Amino acid sequence: MGDKPQSLQVVLFPLLAAGHMIPTLDIAKLFATNNVKTTILTTPLNAPIFTKALQSTTYNNPSSLPMIDVEIVPFPSKEGGIPEGIENCDQISCNELSIKFFKATQLLQKSLEQVMEKYKPSCLVADLMYPFATDVAAKFNVPRLVFHGSSYFAFCVEHALMKYEPQKSVSCDDEEFVVPELPHEIRLTRTQLVAAVKELGMEEWMKIYGRAMEAEERSYGIIVNSFLELEPDYVDYYTKVMGKRAWHIGPVSLCNREKEAKFQRGKDSSIGEHECLKWLDSKKPKSVVYVCFGSIAEVSTLQLQEIARGLEASKQDFIWAVRRSDNDEVEKNEEWLPHEFEKRMEGKGLIIRGWAPQMLILDHEAIGAFVTHCGWNSTLEGISCGVPMVTWPVFAEQFYNEKLVTQVLKTGVGVGAKKWSRIAENVKSEDVKKAITKVMVGEEALEIRSRAKKMKELARKAVEVGGSSYCDLNSLIQELSSYNARIIA
Repeated sequence: MGDKPQSLQVVLFPLLAAGHMIPTLDIAKLFATNNVKTTILTTPLNAPIFTKALQSTTYNNPSSLPMIDVEIVPFPSKEGGIPEGIENCDQISCNELSIKFFKATQLLQKSLEQVMEKYKPSCLVADLMYPFATDVAAKFNVPRLVFHGSSYFAFCVEHALMKYEPQKSVSCDDEEFVVPELPHEIRLTRTQLVAAVKELGMEEWMKIYGRAMEAEERSYGIIVNSFLELEPDYVDYYTKVMGKRAWHIGPVSLCNREKEAKFQRGKDSSIGEHECLKWLDSKKPKSVVYVCFGSIAEVSTLQLQEIARGLEASKQDFIWAVRRSDNDEVEKNEEWLPHEFEKRMEGKGLIIRGWAPQMLILDHEAIGAFVTHCGWNSTLEGISCGVPMVTWPVFAEQFYNEKLVTQVLKTGVGVGAKKWSRIAENVKSEDVKKAITKVMVGEEALEIRSRAKKMKELARKAVEVGGSSYCDLNSLIQELSSYNARIIA
């Protein structure tokens, strides 16, 4: 990308959740490989996600390792009324504690200011949910860039919903409405929107989100983990119709080119790299269904049983990552599995209890489909690996991401999830079987696979020299350099 000034430094401040910290580390690697000094701010119990991966020194340019620092600050558990040992969104299972947690993160402002004073960076890249970051950046006279961890498509849908309120035009919660003024006809129901959720703390949560959006309006712009060829109409909509500044630099996960780097992403895996690859290597190309619901979404015991029955009925080989509570008696007694399920599935299915090396799995030639909760990281990783998807959104913006996959890209089919909730439930085994079969068997499956393969090729080209994301990252670095030069002058 040419010579970059040695003086350019960036502080990265991700939300304390695996789904935000992992892409932030990838963004740090991208900056570092372009001669930009980066510092990641986090807390003690979250630090291993960064330090473990950095110590492996296996990403694309090992010599850039010294360009990334990890600054560890204490989490304000006592001040925020949070039990000791909880420093991550992934550990929270109720709205009441979730609200407390997000309020506690706002107490990190002083720590951020101390880090800014210590490093004197040229730019602050902070998660959307740290609204105070905009004021901190202004205090130090540097631009604040927002990292959402979502797609242009989701931003545009949310904007149209807020501006036109089509959800108010229908007579009941499960009646479909069209989101107006978008490049494609996108249909949703009120049950798929966060505004329809009548749970304790949701009103307070919306206030927090509102403050975050207001701070974003005053920021310098946003960094998007996406690429132009994936959603060109929505890049245009976001920048021209909504009038926002943004730089798309993804898929950021593709900076991890070697197997070890893919394996080291995120938390400690519950399965060894060799064991995982050995099992996948024993399978035919495009023959395995990978099932995973991410790091936060929960799946009820009854729903896990339905998934198991659906997988068995589909007659497809599968690898299934199941995240359960460490002290869950149901987990200990294996009551979430049908009787003798694993015995019947021996050799045909592999169950990973806990964290799975997702990029390593998705990028393996044996994977033929991905049953996903449609979190943006998982969605984009599936796209960049060319894997057709069975979409099963649960909460957040996941129902929007599903529409991108099924209605715009047409690289997947929905399992039939209809209600926004933190817990995945109410989908029958027959629906699981039907959706898996649709993306794995027959003419339609071949067409879906062909489109998915094309998106993979476009994703890889986007991050190569001269690609759309490569150029946008270059443009961002040049702009930050110019901004920094003006301030120094």
